[in-house]
Amino acid sequence: MTGKGPTVPESVQESVPESDPESVPASDPDTGPEVVRRALGARCDRSDGYRHRLADPLPSPRDMLAAVVAGKLRPDRSQAALIPVHPERRREFDAGPAETSATWVGHATYVVRIGGLTVLTDPVWSSAILGAGGRLTPPGVEWDDLGPVDAVVISHSHYDHLDAATIGRLPRTTPVFVPAGLGRWFRRRGFRTVTELDWWEEAELDGVVFGCVPARHWSRRGPFDLCRTLWSGWVLTGPAHRVYFAGDTAYGPHFGRIGAAFPGIDLALMPIGAYEPRALLSHAHVSPEEAVRGCLDAGAARMATMHWGTFALSGEPLLDPLERARAAWRETGRDPADLWPLAVGESRSLPPER
Repeated sequence: MTGKGPTVPESVQESVPESDPESVPASDPDTGPEVVRRALGARCDRSDGYRHRLADPLPSPRDMLAAVVAGKLRPDRSQAALIPVHPERRREFDAGPAETSATWVGHATYVVRIGGLTVLTDPVWSSAILGAGGRLTPPGVEWDDLGPVDAVVISHSHYDHLDAATIGRLPRTTPVFVPAGLGRWFRRRGFRTVTELDWWEEAELDGVVFGCVPARHWSRRGPFDLCRTLWSGWVLTGPAHRVYFAGDTAYGPHFGRIGAAFPGIDLALMPIGAYEPRALLSHAHVSPEEAVRGCLDAGAARMATMHWGTFALSGEPLLDPLERARAAWRETGRDPADLWPLAVGESRSLPPER
């Protein structure tokens, strides 16, 4: 499996923003914030980290420990066998023609085909994750059947989204797009084309534009790096379609601003799980109803579900995220066909033209 490995320009742009891009008002409220184009391989970091980007205070360690002891962050696993898994999981992943498609591997991992590229979102193929335990369902695509990967996007540094074991299986020529501050993690591991962007910045790879957009979350991998790196979503724009990958996020006005800055989103990949108890998790994760609302705020034509049914991260019953997302979608009056509640390993394609 080999990436295309484009050459990074000798001079890449450094970006050290002086203010919070989400708080900067758009010059035109109908078009959203100005999105700045950066060079492939750009670096972006700030020495004081990104705590100033937190939208809400984080729960205290005492509150989190109390929830763990009370069992509020671990659901009953007896429903795990009912999580939908496609009966013909992808044994042979066909890269196919230059169509736009999405295949749910599990959790926040999608294989997105757009503009002739195969892009992985937050790739996690490991059988277990630190802090999350073992998988409830197998990966929807066998790693050996994946084929060439042309790019990877990462939303943030949490272990269930940035999996070192999976990243280690990628060729070091694979282009990687990460939020600000996370580039050094990949460069230390030998990746040659790491594009590090702040919110409202974008870079182009082989005709597909990768836009870094706000999320309401946080980051940490160790005891001393709280919010040292940024968290984000991504908007992928190809010749025919635009796909929004929300990453991990709470609900907020950023959804509407993303839709204004990137109009005509054809598909939004939205998290629907890991939301209970709300007193602890509403600062970082949308509920299913908020996911649907965020999709509509962003002006997306369709919504595909993710971030549920793979790891037991929170207190809601395992099947509740999907059931509540379906109910919330029905209440909007939107076409039921425009909600993609994909089973693990299921793929769907967008129409050829917008």
